This record gives sequence, structure tokens and C-alpha cells, in this order.
Amino acid sequence: MPTAETVALVDALGSEPRRPGAFRELLRRGAEAVPDIRRGLRHPLPRVREECCRLLDQLLVPEALDELTAMLDDPDARVRVAALHALSCDRCKPDADACRPHRAALQPRAIQLLHHDPHPHVRAMATELVGLWVHSSPQAAAALARAHDEDPSPAVRKKAGWYAPGGTVHRRTVPKTARMSRA
Repeated sequence: MPTAETVALVDALGSEPRRPGAFRELLRRGAEAVPDIRRGLRHPLPRVREECCRLLDQLLVPEALDELTAMLDDPDARVRVAALHALSCDRCKPDADACRPHRAALQPRAIQLLHHDPHPHVRAMATELVGLWVHSSPQAAAALARAHDEDPSPAVRKKAGWYAPGGTVHRRTVPKTARMSRA
């Protein structure tokens, strides 16, 4: 059941002067605020939806994965970037293994964004999500190689090159069992 106070905090995410305090307070409330943060993903203001994605990056629960994935279709590029980050970044989560996106449901959408989103920042963030599966999926490896070779943005080509086979991130993230078998 939404509390009026938490709903007001979510609404405050759309106000420049109130945003930082509201964000900190919602983050402090943690799991208790997650239902209202999830409702905020449907807020009419793009800035509120973006900030709710950023909050879920740190408070992600399995129940929110589908809603967060749906944000990849948001009309605002900043919201799509925040959703991509929340789905791909393990550093922001206290228990990264507890809530991972399902490859089968998400990989095709991530590859589609990588190749076809009109905004280079969205495509650059999509490289990180596609990069989650580069060691286990030939489709992910091929998509990153294609973006590295063909994307119109130099920044996207550079980042895709890091995640593509042979790139610095790709080499650093080789699973330990594969590293051991090469030795």
C-alpha cells in the first residue's frame, strides 16, 4: 500500500531542488520504498522515471526486472540509459548475484538497442548489457563486433571494442574456468 509520504518523495524526484534529498531518503528507506519506486516508472515526468531507474539500480528486486526491462522502450533516451545501467551494472548492487536479468528475455532487446537506437549514449550503454553475455553467446559477441566496426558514433565504436572479443573488458572478464584451461 503506497504511503502518501513515499509517493510525495517519488514526485519530488521531478523537482530540481528537491531531487537530491528525495533520492537519498528513498534510498535510505530501501525495500520499504521499492513498491512506490516501481510505480514511479510509470510517472508522466521523464526525470522521475529516470531517477526511479537509478534507484532500482541499487535496490533491484526480482519483481522489478520486467518493469525495468519495459523502460528500455521509454520515449526518453535518459530513461533508457538509466534502465540499461540498472540492468547491466553489478557494482551498484549490494548482492549482484541475487538479481540478474534473464538473457533469453533481454539479450535480443539489448542487441536491438545497440544497433538501432537513435541516441549514441543509449547505444553505448547497450554495449555494457550485451557485454554481460559476450563469453556465453555468439550473438552477443557478433553484435559487439558489428557495433565496433559499423556504428556511426566513434564513442560507441570505441566502447563496443572494449567489450568485443579481444577488447580490454572482454579479456578482463574471461570466466576463471576458461582462463585455467588456457594455462
